[in-house]
Order: sequence, then C-alpha cells, then structure tokens
Amino acid sequence: MALSRSARLGTLATAAASFLVVAASSAPTPGAPGIGDPYFPGLGNGGFDARHYDLDIGYAPDTGRLDGRTTLTARATENLSSFDLDLQKLEITRVEVDGSRAEFTRDGDEVTVTPRRTLRRGRDFTVSVTYGGIPEALGGPVVFGSAYGWMKTADGVFVACEPNAASTWFPSSDHPADKATYDIRIKAPEGLTAVSNGRLVSTYDRHGSTYTHWRESRPMATYLATATIGKFDVRTGRTPGGTPVYVAVDPVLKDSSTVDVYAVTAAATDYWSQVFGPYPFEETGAIVDDMPEAGFSLEVQSKPAYSAVRNESTIVHELAHQWFGDSVSVARWKDTWLNEGFATYAQWLWAEHQGTRSAHDAFLAGYGSRPAGSAFWQIKVADPQRDTMFASAVYQRGAMTLQALRERIGDTAFFRLLPAWTKLHRYGNAGTADFVRLAERVSGLQLDEFFDTWLFTTGKPTL
Repeated sequence: MALSRSARLGTLATAAASFLVVAASSAPTPGAPGIGDPYFPGLGNGGFDARHYDLDIGYAPDTGRLDGRTTLTARATENLSSFDLDLQKLEITRVEVDGSRAEFTRDGDEVTVTPRRTLRRGRDFTVSVTYGGIPEALGGPVVFGSAYGWMKTADGVFVACEPNAASTWFPSSDHPADKATYDIRIKAPEGLTAVSNGRLVSTYDRHGSTYTHWRESRPMATYLATATIGKFDVRTGRTPGGTPVYVAVDPVLKDSSTVDVYAVTAAATDYWSQVFGPYPFEETGAIVDDMPEAGFSLEVQSKPAYSAVRNESTIVHELAHQWFGDSVSVARWKDTWLNEGFATYAQWLWAEHQGTRSAHDAFLAGYGSRPAGSAFWQIKVADPQRDTMFASAVYQRGAMTLQALRERIGDTAFFRLLPAWTKLHRYGNAGTADFVRLAERVSGLQLDEFFDTWLFTTGKPTL
C-alpha cells in the first residue's frame, strides 16, 4: 500500500525526531565525581570501570617524599567528555590519556581529566598520572580515632588504607565497588624490603636502591592495596594444603610475642578453605610492622597487615577477611557488617575448632554482658552511619546475627550458606539484601523478620 505525501512527511519527521533523541543520548558527558556511596559521596568515580592499575612508585624514608606514576586501564561505561580520579594532596605534574597529553583540573581531592577526544562507551583507555609529594595519613573518628593510610615509620612506611585512604598515595577510583587487578613496582633504599599484594614477580638492587615488583592478578579494592616498606625478616613456604605463604616481620617485634604468625597464618588459611570455600588468592601471608600508634590491623589482600604482633584471634579474623571483604567486597560501605561481622564470627568458629569455647557460648557471653539500655544496641548494624561504621556493634552484633541465624536454620544449611556466598560473589561485590536472599534460598525459610530484628532495628533482641 502506497503512503500519501502527508503520511510520508510525517514518517520522515518521526524518524528525524528519533535520530535527534538517539544523538542527544549518545552525546559525550562528564563522568560523575563519585560512585554514589552516601557515606563517602566523593569516593569512586562514574563513567568508567577500572580494570588494571600499574603503580610505579619511589619512596625516600629520610625525607618522606613519594614520587609515582600510575597508569590505570579502564573501560568507558558511557560516552565521556571528561572523567574524575581521586587523589589527596599530592602534586600532579602530567596526565596522559592513551599516550597523549591531557588537560586536568583539581577541586580538593577530585582530579578532573579532559582527554583530547571523546572516550566512547565500551572502549578501553589508559590514563597515566605523574605525581609526587609527601603523603599524609588521615585521621578522625572513622577508624577508632587512629591515623590510617600512608603512615611513616622509623625505617619506612606502613600502608593500611581502609576505608578511604588509598588516594593518599595513588590516583584511583577509590571505592570497593570498582575493583581491578594490579602491578605494583616499588623503589626504596637498598637494605629495605617492600611488601605488597599478590605474588613477588622480581626484586633486585641497583645503584643504591632496591626495586621490587608485585602482581595481584585477582580483582582488588583500592583500600586493600599496600606498599609497606621497612626492615623485615621474611619467611616463605607453603601451607600444609599447598598455598604459598609470605610472612614479613619487623625484627624489632620478632621476640616480643609468643605468637607464631607464620604457623597460625598457614593453619588458619587451610581451615578457612574448608569452611568458607577455596582460598581465593595466589598467596597468603602477613606483614607485621612496628607501628603501635596505628593501633589496628587490616585485611590487606593476600597479606594482612598488623601494626604490631597481636594474637592468634586477630590473625584468624584478618585471614577470614580474605573471603569476607576482599574476595567478596561490599557494594556500599553501609554493609560493612558483611566484612566485620563475618570476620568476628570467624574468631568464634576458630575457638570452637580449637575446643576452647563454642560459638553458642560466645554469643551468650556477648549478649548477656550488655544490658538493654547499652548504647551498643542503638546502632543499626546494616546501616551504622559513617563515623560509627566500625563500632563494636558492627563486629559483635554482626557476629551474633550469624550465630542466631545458624541456630535458626541449623548447622547443615548454615555451613552450606557460607561457601555458597563466597562462591556466588567471588571477586565481586554484594550487599545485605543479597545475603538475605541467599540465606532464604539455601534454608528454604522466610527470614525477613529475623534479619529485620537483628540488622535493621535498634534495641536488644529478645531471645
């Protein structure tokens, strides 16, 4: 059937309008300056997906100066006219996109990069940033009032960056929702050891400096990256189950504790591999540095970092994070109980495994020691707020939630649930709603009321 002239004109007008809509929707736009986390609105960046970081840094402990060149390989998720990176305080001297000089501006910790040409959606690109200066550790109420990030020590630096301090030493999309693989190359004065994530690729001395190359081939959140430098006694080997081990201990601390960090690390790695599923990384280990003023430890991916020799329970906690927090990372920081509650519960499981106390008794002890009027019960574990995201309730009530769940659904379902969780979200991100859905699927029970009581409601639950 032939169309009339007016009908043909109408069809052409509709087609032209459709073309304009498509053209407008594909027009390049700036990437968002944050990933959308309400606790840290400026962290992470929109418009691209980080794929791989190549970090090349040199550090001079005598002056505290860091000089670096970071090359990020990323994939555009929209047509980008510009995009942001997170970098705190350090001075940028040059930015290149795909090898060509690019313009950049700064607004506080946000660096906006404008490439010469539009970065088309779905296309991979590289951005290289040359920078330097004296990194500054962060402080404030978030991490127990302690300093964290890039922390100078007597002989080098201790690097522990949760939640928002990776950008104190390299430009990045500094949020756990944007994970990537890493090559980390470190130049330090000869005689010092540089320890980082993954496996050691090479190390050599030249002209008074030691050059070390580490590679993390599994996706990693920025806050888990480290470049800890100092004098260390290093022990390597394999766990009885065959996982490579690398443990570096500051000789100042070597004789200050009866804890055998290497032995506990090896034993806990193998045991958690039975309970939580296969160990997710190429190497396990530890970094133990003389940094008592930090006052905390951190689940650095593949090598938890301890600011002093702690105890066996701390070691098993940080190693449990390799599954809960590192391999399976939070999508938003409000869900940090999925990291800390699980790792705390792992301490209870370890005591149960050792025959010293059951997880049930640990639950009752924690529950009974806190009266109903305690401030402990006034934090919503599934949304604890930024400044109290590491409050004891997130750890302890998070662990209580897991024991209460175990007793609700039974041991068979519960110990199917844990490895199912780490397998389903391996190397990815997840939130509380994802865990609730999986718990219901594995157990066959409706658990909304249970989780609402334990995670989303203030007040002491009734047993």
